[in-house]
Amino acid sequence: MPANQAPIFALIPVTSFVSGAAANAATPGVTANTTKDLSSGTIYGPVFTAGLNGSRVDYLRLRPLGTNSSATVCRVFLNNGNVTTTAANNTLFTEATIASTTNSETAALVENTINVNVSLPPNYRVYLTFGTAQTNGHHVTAVGGDY
Repeated sequence: MPANQAPIFALIPVTSFVSGAAANAATPGVTANTTKDLSSGTIYGPVFTAGLNGSRVDYLRLRPLGTNSSATVCRVFLNNGNVTTTAANNTLFTEATIASTTNSETAALVENTINVNVSLPPNYRVYLTFGTAQTNGHHVTAVGGDY
């Protein structure tokens, strides 16, 4: 049987975001999580959940919520739609270094864009963790679409 030769495009644009609440923390990105399998610690999200026919996630945009006095690593995990406490349900997909920030009335806070560019099966989810505790946390927007 020949492979699919037709390109596939997202049918419905999806923009989802998480700010002000994490799965098990009062403020997102404030508490450090050093696990590399998402099975414990403070988890941020889900930032994105794939739709009924699957979805595509193009990128994540992280915007600091004020001063974050230390740099950190943001780890992006894919989850198969089941509990995150079982390590086999998660995979560390990518990570990015996030610089410290200082809130100012004369200079914009630095945003970070993490390219994801992945198609997800139905109900798969995207979660984040931060390796170093942050002072004020981050607002995260996921941009993609449903098939």
